[in-house]
Amino acid sequence: MTTLAETVSDSVVITKRNLIKVKRVPDLIVFATLSPIMFVVLFRYIFGGAIGGLPPGISYAEFLLPGIFAQTVVFGSTVTGASIAEDLQKGLIDRFRSLPMSRSAVLIGRTVADLGLNVISITVMALTGLAVGWRINSSIGEAIGGFLVLLVFAFAISWLMALVGLLVRTPEVVNNASFIVIFPLTFASNAFVPLESFPAPLRAFAEWNPVSTVVQAARELFGNVPAGAPVPDVWSLQNPALYTVLWTVVILAIFVPLAVRAYLRTASR
Repeated sequence: MTTLAETVSDSVVITKRNLIKVKRVPDLIVFATLSPIMFVVLFRYIFGGAIGGLPPGISYAEFLLPGIFAQTVVFGSTVTGASIAEDLQKGLIDRFRSLPMSRSAVLIGRTVADLGLNVISITVMALTGLAVGWRINSSIGEAIGGFLVLLVFAFAISWLMALVGLLVRTPEVVNNASFIVIFPLTFASNAFVPLESFPAPLRAFAEWNPVSTVVQAARELFGNVPAGAPVPDVWSLQNPALYTVLWTVVILAIFVPLAVRAYLRTASR
């Protein structure tokens, strides 16, 4: 039975190992940043002129960027599952088993390292967004809060993906399975278009979709919701930061124990 201090120490070591891997395999960071940059440019300049229904006084760039941020960090969380599945395939988990270390440290180190990768992706996207017309119209504290909401939610999704990686055990299947779930969650949301354009059943789903509330919370904290804009008529979008935090707590409460248990079963084989 390891102590909390030992778990923290082991987690730091695993986190460093995963971050060093990013440094030594620059393809990881290149492709993690190219995709969101392409989305920003494509939606801003190709689709932006065709999308209407925005609140008066807001540009599509300011409407779009929080949605791109949310999409990127959610899709970025799939790296966790794929990386764990890859480590299982290569036998690295068996090597960890032979070491006197905390079992949960492998998962903690993986999810924290991927959180760092998301920080890099958001930084690149923010700079790209500033270049295409996005602006932060709030205080520094509120802006930091917006980025924290995005990152904390992504950290929770990483634990869900960690469980998928342990159960599926092949990176290719992890990517396919994750895409089936995450793609509709991100596009059936307010990330790219106003919800008013949705059919009634799909709009009801999107209003309570946690991705929508992550986007709405980020927009409000970045000051990308103009004064006088219509107030949403559902509780989730009226209190997006709180609703997102509640979802984050629920996801972590469910999937952290499940992922650790799945890892222990895997490591005991």
